[in-house]
Amino acid sequence: MDGFDGSEDWVFTGAPDLIGIMFVIFFIIIIFQLFNGARQWKKNEDSPRLTVPAVVKSKRTKVTRHQTNDQHLSSDGSSTTYFSTFEFESGDRFEFHLSGKEFGMLAEGDSGTLTFQGTRYLGFARKDHGVS
Repeated sequence: MDGFDGSEDWVFTGAPDLIGIMFVIFFIIIIFQLFNGARQWKKNEDSPRLTVPAVVKSKRTKVTRHQTNDQHLSSDGSSTTYFSTFEFESGDRFEFHLSGKEFGMLAEGDSGTLTFQGTRYLGFARKDHGVS
């Protein structure tokens, strides 16, 4: 068996099929993600805009690191996603995705009014406690 007797033909005949299957799976995953994003957007649009009393209970970040290497270029980077959990008067809690600017303006324990629509954070107005 020197590789030229036909025993290695599956590499040449099977690889295109395998690549095609992987492409289809990748395409299905992309379509699925787009569908879920559109569905969540529609659900948020159909939800009422609510403004309710709330307290900032916790804040957290998620840092994602990116690394790209090829023959001529190497780059590293990261992105940060910001989240804050609010507690309502009923005791229920909900976590929202925030911009970095909004995240920086909040402190745990802040009380005020939270405005949101579905899962979409729209803003938080801190209650003035008369501190000067």
